[in-house]
Amino acid sequence: MRKLLLIAALLPTSLLADDVVRVAVASNFIQTAAELSKRFSETSSIEVRLSGGSTGKLYAQILNGAPFDVFLAADAERPRLLEQGGHAVPGSRTTYARGALVLWSGDRTLVGRDCREVLNRGDYRHLAIANPATAPYGKAARDFLVDAGLWEQAKKRAVFGENISQTLQFVATGNATLGFIAASQLRHRNLPSTSCNWTVPDSEGSPLDQQLVLLKSAAGNAAAREFVDYLADEQAAAIIRRSGYGVPGR
Repeated sequence: MRKLLLIAALLPTSLLADDVVRVAVASNFIQTAAELSKRFSETSSIEVRLSGGSTGKLYAQILNGAPFDVFLAADAERPRLLEQGGHAVPGSRTTYARGALVLWSGDRTLVGRDCREVLNRGDYRHLAIANPATAPYGKAARDFLVDAGLWEQAKKRAVFGENISQTLQFVATGNATLGFIAASQLRHRNLPSTSCNWTVPDSEGSPLDQQLVLLKSAAGNAAAREFVDYLADEQAAAIIRRSGYGVPGR
């Protein structure tokens, strides 16, 4: 027994952790990631540990040495920067999902109204947006408002969520009349009844390609590579589509 313990103590940490995958995942994708992880673990017996947050904050944690193996971002920019900076395994960056931005309200006074018209008229008390500095969906919302000539009006009444999950909470609880949320959040079980919603078309919004990377510290982690491969599998693609995302090439 002592010999076995000694051998285990001398083994590299990456080898001992090969039955665990530590995943940093953007807030908008956390529920989908939980379902994907459950299915993956059932067939592989590999444990997946998820840590959710805004893409910008998770990116900062990775740069500061947070022990993640895989990063599921809500944009393409941070994974690209990690790859360019030598923090990710070269060639591992890929688009795993494509999101969409939706203007949504559960305010009963807006039943039957056009959400976009309400936004244009400024006929709202508060508008919820994820923090554009750290959340890609927030940046996409701000970019749309700027291009539409509505940012100066909107920012005076904007309430900023730390991430897209908190942004939805602001609208769902009535603290904001309208909010820019992820299209996938329309499928949340506890979402209040929709009063109005409007999907920002691709022609008017920023691309929301969500990319992943295998982080450099997990280059030798076979379980992490297996999880990344699973996310490109058709079974995973079906779950991602069912959750309200597009799947590139499928």
